[in-house]
Amino acid sequence: MLTRIDHIGIACFDLDKTVEFYRATYGFEVFHTEVNEEQGVREAMLKINETSDGGASYLQLLEPTREDSTVAKWLAKNGEGVHHIAFGTADVDGDAEAIRGKGVRVLYDQPRTGSMGSRITFLHPKDCHGVLTELVTSNPEH
Repeated sequence: MLTRIDHIGIACFDLDKTVEFYRATYGFEVFHTEVNEEQGVREAMLKINETSDGGASYLQLLEPTREDSTVAKWLAKNGEGVHHIAFGTADVDGDAEAIRGKGVRVLYDQPRTGSMGSRITFLHPKDCHGVLTELVTSNPEH
């Protein structure tokens, strides 16, 4: 069962400048940064609030590290802006299968490693009214 909005992913050309905008404008501070080689991005997670299920909600700022990454291709086509929405779940495997059973294409056969050691998968935007949707099971250590 989906329990919360885990994060909203925002694609950007310059991670440092975008982080500074969110810090100076809204007071959001960086909670975590990492480079995800598999996805070809450098990212910053800005924590917005705690949630009732023990998780948190974040803005995830994404800067591509290589031109062939999904985010780089998306930026070339669309420019900066909202890239995806991610919903938190205690069971990414089970929820992905249940959603697949309802006719929605799940992009990964098996969940992959996401930010902060989470387990993730994506749902095809054409099956979700144009919205790239991510399912996330957080790593309990974060």
